[in-house]
Amino acid sequence: MRVLFIGGTGVISSACSKLAIERGIELYLLNRDKSFRPIPDGAHLLKADIRDKEAVRRVIDKMAFDSVVEWIAFTPDQIEADLEIFKDRTQQYLFISSASVYQTPPAKLPVTEETPLENPYWEYSRNKIACEKRLRRAYQEERFPITIVRPSHTYDCTLLPMHGGYTIVNRMRKEKKIIVHGDGSSLWVLTHHRDFAKGLVGLLGNSNAIGEDFHITSDELLTWNQIFGILAEAAGAEAKIVHVPSEIIARFDPQWGDSLLGDKMHSMIFDNSKIKRFVPDFKAEIPFEQGAAEIMQWYDADPNRQVIDNTVDLLIDEIIRRFELVR
Repeated sequence: MRVLFIGGTGVISSACSKLAIERGIELYLLNRDKSFRPIPDGAHLLKADIRDKEAVRRVIDKMAFDSVVEWIAFTPDQIEADLEIFKDRTQQYLFISSASVYQTPPAKLPVTEETPLENPYWEYSRNKIACEKRLRRAYQEERFPITIVRPSHTYDCTLLPMHGGYTIVNRMRKEKKIIVHGDGSSLWVLTHHRDFAKGLVGLLGNSNAIGEDFHITSDELLTWNQIFGILAEAAGAEAKIVHVPSEIIARFDPQWGDSLLGDKMHSMIFDNSKIKRFVPDFKAEIPFEQGAAEIMQWYDADPNRQVIDNTVDLLIDEIIRRFELVR
């Protein structure tokens, strides 16, 4: 197969690029070549900015692809550009959406692909929903060959799963208090990018997947208290948790609050039956305990990676101080 990834060196896509090459796929990456993650050996770089349609046309020239995967489209206007560029150039267009598009809070668990798409709290999710609607219309009216894929919270060794990143690890190692939203008991799913890759690569060139949508996640369920505790153990520290309601966090930091109110404060359990039917060898096997160890090994290997956000650090101190005053 000849496959094009628009992006291909991100947190999620980097593992998919590597696995695609390992499975003998002729892989092309269309990106600006500015990621700190290198172009993987065996991939062909088409250097251009996807937002520059004429530049994209020049580097693609007359090429066509069995599958095109759009990793970095977030708004309907970006989808419109893709429809224009890739019409008649691919037999399958995979759009990377987000599991945050599902009804929030969910009326019923587990979440399946039949769960309504509705997130009134987070603009990011609403834009992804709008992208999906436009692609559905293109499929119905023009038979544009779409497949929609919705990752949930997917990570690699560079990505800590909480607001503030390494700042939180630094606080734990300095025996400072940290914030966990709510009472920390809501259930969450963290998916290692190498596990996600098995599902995504299995959909490439799969004619049965045309017109279908899938989420691809781990089946491991963890509370946020457990997530912070596992990470603290991997960091050789203790998680001194202060539970703060998501609504209060949102008053101090709307961006942080949106990601909680529109996503992380609600328990999410996913039924992965559909992806397992279409990709029988898909199985998520990497527990977060192993993933957390990989994360800390990566950060500890180079002090330059241990970036502390002083604004977030001071904000956490302020939220804790004011919250504990009125409790």
